[in-house]
Amino acid sequence: MIRKLIGCIREYRKPTLLAPFFVTLEVIMEVIIPIMMAKLIDDGIDGGDFHALITVGAALVVMVIMSMLFGILAGKFAAVASAGFAKNLRHDMFHKVQTYSFHNIDRFSASSIVTRMTTDVQTVQNAFQMLVRIALRTPTMLVFSLVMAFLVNSRLALIFLGILPVLALGIFLIMSKAHPIFKRVFRTYDKLNNVVQENLHGIRVVKSYVREEHEKEKFGSISGDIYNDFVKVEKRLNLAFPLMQFCMYSCIILISWIGARLIVGSEMTTGELMSMFTYAMQILMSLMMLSMVFVMIIMSRASAERITEILDEESDLHSPEKNAVTEVPEGSVEFDNVSFSYSGKADRCCLKNVTLKIPSGATVGVLGGTGSAKSTLVQLIPRLYDVTSGSVKVGGIDVRDYDLEALRHQVAMVLQKNVLFSGTIKENLRWGNENATDEELVHACKLACADDFINSFPDKYDTYIEQGGTNVSGGQKQRLCIARAILKKPKVLILDDSTSAVDTATDAMIRKAFLEEIPGTTKIIIAQRISSIQEADFIIVLDNGVVTGTGTHEELLENNDIYREVYEAQQKGSVPQ
Repeated sequence: MIRKLIGCIREYRKPTLLAPFFVTLEVIMEVIIPIMMAKLIDDGIDGGDFHALITVGAALVVMVIMSMLFGILAGKFAAVASAGFAKNLRHDMFHKVQTYSFHNIDRFSASSIVTRMTTDVQTVQNAFQMLVRIALRTPTMLVFSLVMAFLVNSRLALIFLGILPVLALGIFLIMSKAHPIFKRVFRTYDKLNNVVQENLHGIRVVKSYVREEHEKEKFGSISGDIYNDFVKVEKRLNLAFPLMQFCMYSCIILISWIGARLIVGSEMTTGELMSMFTYAMQILMSLMMLSMVFVMIIMSRASAERITEILDEESDLHSPEKNAVTEVPEGSVEFDNVSFSYSGKADRCCLKNVTLKIPSGATVGVLGGTGSAKSTLVQLIPRLYDVTSGSVKVGGIDVRDYDLEALRHQVAMVLQKNVLFSGTIKENLRWGNENATDEELVHACKLACADDFINSFPDKYDTYIEQGGTNVSGGQKQRLCIARAILKKPKVLILDDSTSAVDTATDAMIRKAFLEEIPGTTKIIIAQRISSIQEADFIIVLDNGVVTGTGTHEELLENNDIYREVYEAQQKGSVPQ
C-alpha cells in the first residue's frame, strides 16, 4: 500500500524532499536558541558583560529570522508537495476507474468511488503534509532537544526519560482504539453519499410521492451514525491532551524543584535552568504534535486502504497482448453455446446454452419478460462482460481476440438507461464521432427523428443539456442517444429497449429510416412492444435466460406460446404479467 501511494508523488519529489530539509534547519535553529538565551542571561545579564549582551542578542535575532524563513519555506514546499500528491492520486484513481469492466464497477458503488476520490483523498493529503513537515519535525525536535538537555544537565534530563515511556504508552493505547472506528466512519460516509445522490437524482419522484420526510429520516439516521462514531473516537482522542498536560506539568515541577536545589548548590546557573524549561516545552510539545500525527495517520490509514483498493483493482477484461484484431470485417454475430453468470459460477447462470447466428445487415428483435436476460445477451456482443462458457463472435472472430477499443467502435450500443452529459447537443452527439461535421450530426438526428424537436429549441443544436439530460423529455433523450450511436457508423447497432419512451408513429419512422439508410448495419432491437420488432428479419424469444424460439413474427405466432400470449395481450390493450 505504501509503495503504491509513494508512486503518486512523481514530479513532486523535489518539494517533498525540500520540505523536510528546511524543517530540519528550522529545528536546528530552535534548539540552539535556548542555549544562546542561557548564555545571554548568564554572561550578559548576570555577568554584566555588555559586549556579550550585544553579541549574543544580535546572534539570537539572526537565528530567529532564519528559523522563521526556514519555517516559511518548509510550509510552502509541504503545501506544494501535498497538493500535487493529492492531484496525482485523483488522476490515477479516475484513470483506473476508466479501465474497469462492468464487473469491476459492480464491486464499487458510485457513491463509494466519489467518497474515495474526495473525502479519502483529502484525508490522505492532510496526512501527507503532516508527514513531510510535522512528522519529521517532531522526532527531530525530540532528539535534538534531548541531546541539548543532556549537554546542559544530564541529571535533570533523566526526568524526560522517565516521563516519555508513560506518555508513549498512553498515546499508543488511545490510538489503537481509534482506528477501527475511523474505518467504520468512512464506510458510513459511502452510505451517506449514496443517500444524497439518490435523493438528488430522484428528487422529482421524491416530491411526487411526498416522501421528503422519509428521505430526511434516512439522511438523519446515517448522519446520526457518523455523529455517534465521531463522538466515540473524539472521546478517546481527547484523552491524549490531559495526559500530555499531566506529563508536561510533572516535568516542569520536577525540573523546578531539582533545578532550584542545583542552583543553590552552585551546580547549575539560572540561564541553564531557563534553557531546561524551554527544552522541556520543546520535548513535550514535540510529543503532543507526534500524537496529532498519529491521529492523522490513524484516520488516513483507513482512507489509504480504500484508495489502494481502487488502484489495485484490475480489470477482468483486457485486449489480447499479442496479435489483437483491430478491424471488424462485417456485422455478423454468432453465439456458440453461450452461458453467462455475473458471479462467474456455472451453477448460477442467467444465460444458458444460447446458440444463435445473426447474418450481417439483418434486423433482429429480442423479446422476453423482465429478468429474462435480454440486456445481458446483447452486452456480451461489445464485450462489456465476458462469457462464462462458450463464445461470442462478431464478423466471424471471437470478441476476445479483438482489441477492445476497435470492437466497441464498431458495435454501438444504446443502453437501457440513457445517459446524456452536461454540454451542448452537439457536444453530446460527438461522443459518437468527435470529428463529425454539422451535416453528419443533422443527418444522424433525422434518422433518429430528433431533428424536428432540436430545431424547436431557441439555440437548436447549441442547446445546453443539463447533467443527466434533465431538461429534455425521456423520448427526446432516447432519440439523442440513438443519433449519437448512429454517428459511430457501426457494423452492429444495438438498441436496448431504447424506443420505449417514444410514440409508436415515431418508433415506426425510426425503424424505417434504419432500413433505408443503414441497410448494411446489423440491428439488434430489444423491445417490449411487438409492433417495434414484428417486421424484423427474425425475432428471438428469451425466457429465464433460455432461447425458447426464433423466427419471423408469423412463425412465432404459430409456434411459440410465449410470443403468442404477449401479442394477444398487447392486441387487447393489456400489459402481460
